[in-house]
This record gives sequence, C-alpha cells and structure tokens, in this order.
Amino acid sequence: MSNSVQNMQEIRNNAQLLYSREEVEAALDCMAVKLTEKVAFSNPLLLAVMNGGLIPLGMLLPRLDFPLRVDYLHATRYRERTFGTDLQWKKTPEYSLVGETVVVVDDILDEGYTLQAIVDYCREAGAKEIVSVVLVRKIHQRCNGMQADIIGLDTPDEYLFGYGMDYKGYWRNAPGIYSLTRR
Repeated sequence: MSNSVQNMQEIRNNAQLLYSREEVEAALDCMAVKLTEKVAFSNPLLLAVMNGGLIPLGMLLPRLDFPLRVDYLHATRYRERTFGTDLQWKKTPEYSLVGETVVVVDDILDEGYTLQAIVDYCREAGAKEIVSVVLVRKIHQRCNGMQADIIGLDTPDEYLFGYGMDYKGYWRNAPGIYSLTRR
C-alpha cells in the first residue's frame, strides 16, 4: 500500500462520524420530498455542482418521481485544498438556462461564495426560477448571507468529508459524514 493511500486510510480511521449512512439517507429522503413539492410540475433542469454535488444529486435522482433533465457545471474555490481561494469556472452547463427552472445541487454550503456565484450565473443566464439544494450546511459566522432553499443536514464548523465532500481529493465516497477536526 502506498504512503498516500495508507495516510488517507488513517485519516478516515481517526475521523469522527457525525452522520451515519442511515441518517444521511433519511435527510436525502426529506430533501426529495421538499424538492418534489417545489419543482415536480415545472420540467426542471437539475445541475450538479462538480465534483461534490455529484453524489448528493446521484442519491436524490432515484427519489424524484417526475420528469427532469440533468446537467452539470464546475465552479470551485478549493481545487483539492482544505481552504477556499478565488472562484474558478471550469465548465458551464450544456443546456440553455433561458426560461428554465434550475435546481442547483451541491454537497455543502460553507461560506456561501460558490453557491452565490452559481445562483447569480444561473440568473444572468436567464433562468426563470432557481432552487438551491445542499446536503450539508455548516453553522458559523463567516457566511456571506447566502441561504440554500433546501438543506439536508446542519453541521458544526469543522472540516468534513463523505457523501461528496472530500479531504484533499479523497473520501467523497465515505458512507457517512465525518469530521476531520473533531476527535
């Protein structure tokens, strides 16, 4: 086993589980109900915010029993680091957003800068309605005031990984939400 793989395994083994797979799945069930109530009859376009939003959106899709389309965009402040910097746009959606009900799905709402920029982009691209969905919202005072429309779980202000959130590019696949900083 390489040192980096062994190190990442130690990170996972030493992290504290904040939300189990069952708790996250229950949150996803609730999120799907709320999203269905909001957009089921509007022919929505769901956008995964890569890379973290891929897993929450993928987990939500089988829970949504109505016609929808899926696309993605890639805007990031982290780029496999543990802190955010300037926002970098890597990919915009293939679909036109003009007149669309757009559902933006991301893994986490931390300070709100990335989600705010994406919502602003969708609005400027002509979206008729924008619904923001995040699996996790961190509770702290650094937020820019951006609030998501649908939130799965609240967490303390700690470094998290699992269900789309990563630690240095690893553990997006962890079967729960873990805190790296809480021991």
